[in-house]
Amino acid sequence: MSLPLEEYGFIGNTQTACLISRDGSADWLCLPRFDSAACFAALLGEPEHGRWSLAPAGRHAQTARGYLGDSLVLATDFTADGGEVRVVDCMPVDTGNDRLIRRVEGLRGSVEMETELRLRFDYGLSEPWLRRDGNRVLAIAGPHTVVVDSPVPLRTQDGVLSGRFRVAAGEVADLCLTYLRPDESASRISPAAAIGRTREWWQSWADQCTVDGPYRAPLIRSLLTLKALTYAPSGGIVAAPTTSLPERLGGVRNWDYRYCWIRDATFALLAFLDAGYKQEAVAWREWLLRAVAGSPEQMQIMYGVYGDRRLTEVSLDWLPGYAGSTPVRIGNAAARQLQLDVHGELMDALHQARASGIEPDPEAWLVQRKLLDFLESHWSEPDEGIWEMRGPHRHFTHSKVMAWVAADRAVKDVERFDMDGPIDRWRRLRADIFEEVCANGYDPDRNTFTQSYGSPEVDAALLLMAPVGFLPARDSRIAGTVTAVEEDLCRDGFVHRYRHKPHTKVDGLPAGEGAFLAASFWLADNYLLRGDVDRARATFERALSVGNDLGLFAEEYDIDGARQVGNFPQAMSHLYLVNTALNLTQVTGPARHRAEDRRR
Repeated sequence: MSLPLEEYGFIGNTQTACLISRDGSADWLCLPRFDSAACFAALLGEPEHGRWSLAPAGRHAQTARGYLGDSLVLATDFTADGGEVRVVDCMPVDTGNDRLIRRVEGLRGSVEMETELRLRFDYGLSEPWLRRDGNRVLAIAGPHTVVVDSPVPLRTQDGVLSGRFRVAAGEVADLCLTYLRPDESASRISPAAAIGRTREWWQSWADQCTVDGPYRAPLIRSLLTLKALTYAPSGGIVAAPTTSLPERLGGVRNWDYRYCWIRDATFALLAFLDAGYKQEAVAWREWLLRAVAGSPEQMQIMYGVYGDRRLTEVSLDWLPGYAGSTPVRIGNAAARQLQLDVHGELMDALHQARASGIEPDPEAWLVQRKLLDFLESHWSEPDEGIWEMRGPHRHFTHSKVMAWVAADRAVKDVERFDMDGPIDRWRRLRADIFEEVCANGYDPDRNTFTQSYGSPEVDAALLLMAPVGFLPARDSRIAGTVTAVEEDLCRDGFVHRYRHKPHTKVDGLPAGEGAFLAASFWLADNYLLRGDVDRARATFERALSVGNDLGLFAEEYDIDGARQVGNFPQAMSHLYLVNTALNLTQVTGPARHRAEDRRR
């Protein structure tokens, strides 16, 4: 039976990540990078699809867990017959190889431990050949080599490494898994020193945060999560370290999120900048420019961690899926969709970088001009929208609003920064888009903007209209839209992306999903922008309350089941948590900064 996502902790080394359950089982790990094939895929199947369990033998209980300080070093305490032990899990950031260290520390008495390591490469499909090399065990399958170091004897049988050992108070046992690329060799390290340096590295990074106040703790944890989801060699931020965790248990909305979405560009940049992390903002800006280089007609909504374009979607039919949710997918066909809003996001991100004093890149303005040329001829076309609907193209209101953002930021770049461009033509474009949205995307009878032209429905993306500066939050049309979202999409204070009618395929797929956590933060931002601080704070804190005990959030929340659903941890949820926390903490947070930019 699949464990609730809340049961999992998350560790990483800014190149890949591992999910470890409360009971000591590492159930998801892709090596050597986020979007590589998993060698632990039990999260989407069974133990035989790959995992590493480490816990007291026999009856025991997990009594406490938490990160050591502001780090991604995870400590889990167990009580068992004979005493108490702590398991410290760490992926070092500076040892030259990709490693997972699992240290057992005796705290009280003497405890017998049990470990079982099943390496199964290619998402649980390939069982490696195991051979011994002194005290080491090598697991080899094609291009993959993993070295396992253990101070205790491990048995090898049927492709499984297992063993029992006893740890008394004051004793430690360090088990280490090292992944080798074909051209690498395994260096010898001190696990204790590697854990200490890794904890210090994360703590030092967290200490750079310039924000204080009542939400500093969840803000720091979310920033650490976003940093851990950043692929350090390129600066790209993956949406999640997982694939195919369902938006509804047993459903088919199971997508691969181990890629970098352009859509998160502006808020990611502003979140890092406003929290004091200029280096991360610059790295993200550079990744954006590299990824979208080329013809604007070929711009994708997402890319691989290096800017890879080919993200072919296939199903893995040998995996039964999380909670029986199939198909299990890798790759993402939505990469080829036409989603016009991402052009506005990219334009805004590059504008905000320039406005924030990031040293300009001479190529950035050339990219922006090409994007505007493309939007001038395509903004009036229907597209597939922010929710990546796999159905007919429509004139989505949010897409048009973001096309307006693109034109608006281009005009401001010319006005404020003396950039070269046809400003009169862009002003007309901005005005034309604004007038069309207000005429065709607005329902005067109900006093609300709508999901698409001519539709009676609303969707959560309309909550971004005020934060991006299209209209002030106090405008009667925005207020009416917020009310419509509250009436149609809110339940128990949580916001769904759009309305699902039973037995329909509103977006080409069967109905049913959880509330979209980022949208609750968007709702809080709207309350805040119109001056209702108490309601904003209550909405924000309600969303905060559904994170797990480690401060981690998935993409969605199943209200009936009272559990998180969707890929985990989800960058978008943590990103907007950071932004709303900054909005509630600072005089000019990201939402105010972006919205008030309209009046300058």
